[in-house]
This record gives sequence, C-alpha cells and structure tokens, in this order.
Amino acid sequence: MNKVCVITGAGGVLCAEFAKEMSKNGYAVALLDINESAAKLVADEICSCGGLAKAYKANVLDRDCLDEIHDQIVAEFGRCNVLINGAGGNSKIATTAHEYFEEGDECREDILTFFNLDKSGFDFVFDLNMKGVLLPTQVFAVDMIGREGCSIVNISSMNAYAPLTKIPAYSSAKAAVSNFTQWLAVHFAKAGIRVNAIAPGFFSTNQNKALLWNDDGTPTDRTRKILNATPMGRFGNPEELLGVLKFLTDPVAASFVTGTVIPVDGGFLAYSGV
Repeated sequence: MNKVCVITGAGGVLCAEFAKEMSKNGYAVALLDINESAAKLVADEICSCGGLAKAYKANVLDRDCLDEIHDQIVAEFGRCNVLINGAGGNSKIATTAHEYFEEGDECREDILTFFNLDKSGFDFVFDLNMKGVLLPTQVFAVDMIGREGCSIVNISSMNAYAPLTKIPAYSSAKAAVSNFTQWLAVHFAKAGIRVNAIAPGFFSTNQNKALLWNDDGTPTDRTRKILNATPMGRFGNPEELLGVLKFLTDPVAASFVTGTVIPVDGGFLAYSGV
C-alpha cells in the first residue's frame, strides 16, 4: 500500500520542492493547487523521475471541492499519511503603501493606508492562510486517525513571531497558523497524529518578488532591510527547508515531536539588530 502525501499550494516554489522531496522519501504525492497547470508541471517532473504523483485543481476554501478531491485521492492512491498545508500568501489589496503612519494617511484615497484597507482584501488573505489550513485538515486528518506514522505540517512564517510592516492581514494569519498548529497538536495527540509547523525566513519567490525586487532587478529597500537583519546575509534557497521537512515527517526520528514551530531563517529570529 502506498504512503500518501497531500500537499496544498503544491504549484508554488517552496511546495514544489516539498512535493519532490516527499516523492524521494517514498510517498505518492497528491498536488493540490488552484493553479492546476502549475501543479501538473511538478507532478510531471516527479513522474518523469519514477515517482507517483498527480495534480488536482483545488480551492482550499471550498469544503465541497476538498471532499471530492479527497475521495479521488483515496480511490487512486489510498488514504493520506502526511498532509502539508502549504497554500497561502499575501495580496496587494491587503498591503499598505507606508511602513509607518504618515500625516494625512487617514484622508488619502490614492494609495492604500491602514485606514482604507478594504475588508474583502483582509478577509481573503486571512482566510487563505488560516482557513486554508483548517479546511484541508478537517478533510484529510480523518484518514490518519488511529494509524501509525501520520503527521501534519503547516507552513507558518517569521511574521508569526513579530509582524512585518505593511502586511497586517498576512502577519495576523500566520500568527494564527502557529497557534492553531499547537491547538491541533494537543487535540490529536491521543489519536496518533503529530502536528508541527515550519516557519520559513525570507525566500525570494514569485509571490513576493514585487516587494523584494524593483522592475530593473535591483533590490528594493525592503530587501536591504531583510538582508541586514539576517545574520547569514542572504535569502534562503527552497531546498534548505527540506531537512526540517524530512525530520518532521519521519515517524521514527520525530516520533515524540508535536506542537513545534521550527524557524528556518538564517538567524533572522535570533538577531536583535545590534
């Protein structure tokens, strides 16, 4: 019988690496993403290397959609052993123009300020990151109850420890993900399901490139601040998350590990600025 790993947001840069790693570790991989074509590229790459993988078009905020995909996965691969909740992200419409309040912000309409952030944008980002963990966990954790070696890995963020400027919805949501990870770990402890999270530091991906790089490819002021606050002085590479992922999903090495949030951040969290 196959070991089965379900990954949401699997078409993204980081989760694509997760999918390939889980395949190398002997899992059949179900790649869920709203962008099915992106997930299919990853699935095709895994299959071309001899792995077993399939892409599914999935909206992590649609319970009916997830239930239908769950049934397909069980029929095609078997029951889920590992769930990686990787879907998430920020939105321009939930991002303020200024890091700090500037006089007159309360009256401006030409840029996004704290005062005119649209509730729908805030709701979308919070829902995607937080409810995008809740709903897939409700659907796929059922497969894990009472079975050995099953676990859930959520993707948190440096924002969960201290909020970054300009992105209040994303910061709030990732703090909620870390808290929810601990809640789930306690809730499922006696059912044999371990629940942990990875908190990536700063990685340059398609989602955040507008914040990190100018149109001409030069670093933005935000990038300079990030790198100055990262003792290792660089962005992470996606494959540098894989050691922690492999550990957390290893039913032997991490058999007594649950409720943890592990930073992979080049020292960002440890640095006081002096």
